[in-house]
Amino acid sequence: MAQHEKSKAATAHFAIEGEMTIYRAAELKDTIKPHIDHAGVIEIDLSKVSEIDSAGLQLLIAAKLEAMIRDKQLHFVGHSKPVLELLDLCDLGGFFGDQVVIFPLGTH
Repeated sequence: MAQHEKSKAATAHFAIEGEMTIYRAAELKDTIKPHIDHAGVIEIDLSKVSEIDSAGLQLLIAAKLEAMIRDKQLHFVGHSKPVLELLDLCDLGGFFGDQVVIFPLGTH
């Protein structure tokens, strides 16, 4: 049981780079899932996401829900401009509950 507690307390940090689109959905799911399986706290850096579509958004939602179901913490950080625009368009910032830094137009 001590090993389970240790793995639950472990923190995983990683970044997603490039496109978060339908064309990479399966690959990205396979990247995210092991971190949720093995860490209690997961931090995913989205600062290098160049494009995101509804499939990418569904991955973020699914990951957040899976972490919540498993009583784990999942945080998205460093939201890129495309990610921020999609979250704003879909009014989902509150769902994720992550701290988001908004830059003035043209500075990011």
